[in-house]
Parts: sequence; C-alpha cells; structure tokens
Amino acid sequence: MCAMQPKKLLIMNILDILKKYTDENHRLSQKEIEEILLNEYEMKTDRKTVKRNLMNLIEFGYDLEYSESLRVYKNKDGKDEKSYILSDFYLNREFSDSELRLLIDSVLFSKHIPYSQCKELVEKLEGLSNIYFKSKVKHICNLPDNQPSNSQLFYTIEILDEAISKGRQVSFTYNHFDIDKKLHPNTTSDGVQRKYIINPYQIVATNGRYYLICNYDKYDDVSNYRLDRITDIKLLDTPAKSKRKVKGIENGLDLPKHLAENLYMFSGESVVVKFIAKRYILNDVIDWFGKDIKFSDATDDEVTVTVKVNQIAMKMWALKYSRHIRVISPQSLVDKIKEDIKFAMKNYEG
Repeated sequence: MCAMQPKKLLIMNILDILKKYTDENHRLSQKEIEEILLNEYEMKTDRKTVKRNLMNLIEFGYDLEYSESLRVYKNKDGKDEKSYILSDFYLNREFSDSELRLLIDSVLFSKHIPYSQCKELVEKLEGLSNIYFKSKVKHICNLPDNQPSNSQLFYTIEILDEAISKGRQVSFTYNHFDIDKKLHPNTTSDGVQRKYIINPYQIVATNGRYYLICNYDKYDDVSNYRLDRITDIKLLDTPAKSKRKVKGIENGLDLPKHLAENLYMFSGESVVVKFIAKRYILNDVIDWFGKDIKFSDATDDEVTVTVKVNQIAMKMWALKYSRHIRVISPQSLVDKIKEDIKFAMKNYEG
C-alpha cells in the first residue's frame, strides 16, 4: 500500500474535494469527505478532524455553506444533552455554471484566438467548476482548425496592456493575408515594409475580433487596428500622445459611442446619416447602432432613422441591408452607394 500523505496536506485536500465534487446541488457530509480522503488521497482521518478543518477554511475566508441539525441524546447521567450536527457542505463558486458557459462560448466562437490556445483556455475555464459541469460541456465541439491564426496574439495583448497602463508608444508590423493564407507585412508604394508608431488608448472586442483604438503618430485622428494582424510589437520608451491632441477623442474616449459610430472599425470621420428603414428590421438597427439614434416620420411600414456613423462603415452596412433600407443623406454617401450597386450589377451581367 502507498504511504499516507503528510497530515499538513489535509486541509488542502479537503478544499480540493469541495472544489471538485460540490456545488449547491451536490453536497457532502463530513463522513463522505472522510471516505473520499481515504479512497482518493490515501489519508485516514475522522469526522472531528474533518469538521475542524472545514471550520478553519471558513475562518480563512472560503465561502462554504452547510446545514445544521439538532441532535438530542442522553448523557452518562441520564440527562438530555443537545448538540448540532453539521452536514451538506458545499463551496460557493466565484462563477456560476451559466457564467462559465457564457465565457466558454465566447472563447469557442471567437475569430482571432489560435486553435491550440482556444482549447487550452476552455480547459482552464472548465477547471473553475466541478466534475458535474465538465460533464455538461463535454459535448460542445470546438470550431474546426481552419482559420488562419496569429500565434503572437496573446503577447501583443500583454504588450499593449503594459503600454496603455504606462502611457507609452508601441511600434509594430501590420499585416494582411495573401493567397498562401499567411500574414504578409504591409509595404509602402515602393515596396518597403511599413513601420507603425502608435499611441495606444484602448483594446476592445467587437464583431468577434479584438481591435486597438489608437492614434497613428504621423496623423491627428483616431485609428483602429485588428490585433490578430499585428506582429513584432515593441514597447517604446517614448510617451504616448495625449488624447486631447487626437481629433474625435479630445474630450476623452466614449467607448459605446465610438463602437456605435464605427460598425466595422474603419478609421475616418463620422457624419450624420439619415436612412429610411422597414420597421421589421428595427431590431437589427438597434443591435448595430445602439440606442443613441433618432426615429422620425414613422408609418406602419417604415421609419426614418438618424445616426452618427463612420461613412465607410455606413456604406458597407447599407449595401448589406439594401433590401430593407435606403440612405437619403448625405448626398455624397447616397452617390457612393449607387455607384457600388451599379458596379455590383455589372459583375453579374451575362
């Protein structure tokens, strides 16, 4: 028989048992904990010792729940004595099963996390619950490993977090995919690899991607870069440009407003756009633009919508929803949409 574990590990093993086997719907008595200690950890103990260690865990700050039941018995003098039996122990967890499922789904359906790192993250999230939760999610299949990925993504996030917290610039290579399905550096018109010096302000996740909201140091406006297209990032010693010097965020970055105006995270100025939408797609309109929109001239079938939005993003959105909406101003945007529709028609002629 294997040697017994040192007694000083007893409290850690009891905590491990609570993490592994308990929740609100799965509780353990002191006797059951004692049996698991013997069968799985080769530690022989008694209920009094188990109870003492459970109370120590509570004293140390662990959120344990249990039930108390009154027991009346005769003492050696024949008199009634009372004692309380503690049972039904379980550990209250920081994350509920539904919260963990939401986090796992977010990882599984992300479009930027490399397959191997995605799998590792899911396993870590599963480890935050117990064996019963793992049995619930084992049927979930990961997305196939068919997305081009950037293995430097997590390192990029770490460097950007440090740069933002310290108020410093970064340099990196920004890339694009080619027909070989690999990342290639962006170049200048004469074929020289471009070096990006960036003032980073915020990392956001939208449309299944991570983006950096920042300022390209050569200019005075806001830029957005996809993190999965960034490689060879370096933290610089130079201080980042103040937001007060960047057009569009002079008074601070209003993140919900920025995301609503930049649907597809294109850079450029936002303009006031009006379009007529069928009322049956108002769910989609609010999903994309948020609540900071204005409705007017409503009929039973249609309504006029006014939003402030990036022009390039609005053009793409309008083409996507062309069966259901019609942009009416500004005229320059209307003309660009008409031009794209005509061009698309030519692609399908003959």
